[in-house]
Amino acid sequence: MVLSNISVPLLGMVDTGVVGHLESDIYLGAVAVGATIFGFLYWTFNFLRMGTTGIAAQLCGADDNAGLRTALGQAMVVAVVVSALLLALQAPLGNLSIYLIGPNPDVAGHAREYFSIRIWSAPATLVNYALIGWFLGLQNARVPLVLVLVINMTNIVLDLVFVLGLGMKVDGVALASVIAEYCGVAVGLMFAWSELRRRVAAWSVDRLTRFGEYTRFFEVNAALFIRTLALVFAFTFFTSQGARQSDLILAANAVLMTLHHLLSFGLDGLAHAAEALVGKAYGAKDSIALRRAVSLTLRWSLIIAAGYSVMFLMAGAALVSLLTDLENVRSTAFEYLPWLIVSPMISVWSYLYDGVFIGVTKSRAMRDIMLGSTALIFLPAWYFLQPLGNHGLWLAFILFMVSRGVGMHYYYRRRIAAEL
Repeated sequence: MVLSNISVPLLGMVDTGVVGHLESDIYLGAVAVGATIFGFLYWTFNFLRMGTTGIAAQLCGADDNAGLRTALGQAMVVAVVVSALLLALQAPLGNLSIYLIGPNPDVAGHAREYFSIRIWSAPATLVNYALIGWFLGLQNARVPLVLVLVINMTNIVLDLVFVLGLGMKVDGVALASVIAEYCGVAVGLMFAWSELRRRVAAWSVDRLTRFGEYTRFFEVNAALFIRTLALVFAFTFFTSQGARQSDLILAANAVLMTLHHLLSFGLDGLAHAAEALVGKAYGAKDSIALRRAVSLTLRWSLIIAAGYSVMFLMAGAALVSLLTDLENVRSTAFEYLPWLIVSPMISVWSYLYDGVFIGVTKSRAMRDIMLGSTALIFLPAWYFLQPLGNHGLWLAFILFMVSRGVGMHYYYRRRIAAEL
């Protein structure tokens, strides 16, 4: 799962690197804005992955093959319905998103072009969320690795072909993402068909077509939806405030956030392992296995986080230079690089506990802690730290991550660990 997840931000690094070597920072800013918008739209519905993992892991622990079919089918039905709504509302969604971020007119024009193409990846992206979440719940990390690698390698190759080979700009980056997501769906469905043939059970049409049968699904996922909405809001707000300072700050923060995503997706790999291991133990009511899973994944998360900090300290400047050859963007990113260096050891707790809470389907607690960290810590910190400019924005973001980790650790010790 670590290998699988790291490939996702590596794709983002290629996107940034391709447009970061074009003749203007406008393209880099436009891709940053477009990526932020789709981060908001798609991450908002990431409950399709998270909720499906927790539910499937518990069904796997209970050895319920019929339930596993229903879990996959319901997640895919919801994915198709949501993506149809996104496509139907694409014009107002695109205009509102760009207005809220507030880039300058040149950047906004290219961002609209990016949005109008990439929105067509919605059905494939959301179905892929459901497939990946289901396989993780089965403790099968091989298929998600293959699926993510197919998507990202296809995207990288097409990035290079469209932008460097055919001379396209942000439209080439967006089109590459669309094609890659549909390639991933094709591969994922083949693996799902094979897995279902091995797990003999009958499909229940009623449980897929009757709204009342989705009660458990929505009980878990409604809270995850709100939690993810708050998280994506924090990242979007961060990008928006950078854009309002200047195009240069927007571009520099985009480069640093690309590296931060390398960190977050790497740590999420262990969080996904925690989801599957903790969920199965919880479904089997095995408290010893649950505590062992939390201990092991936390230990390895801390080791990997420390490795990221060392990497950013020793090679951060080189990584920034790899992503862009625009000297003004480089020098600005170097100024704020120390925030990236300290981020791993601060962020690691929230990433790991996300996995634990998903495994035991404590989605309401996740929602409450996220909302509190956003409304009571991040936004007030940003408001009072505005005189510090972009340093204040980064400090507010770091305090937001501290609040999430402390809140979830406290809840785990007082409620989850004491429950079994």
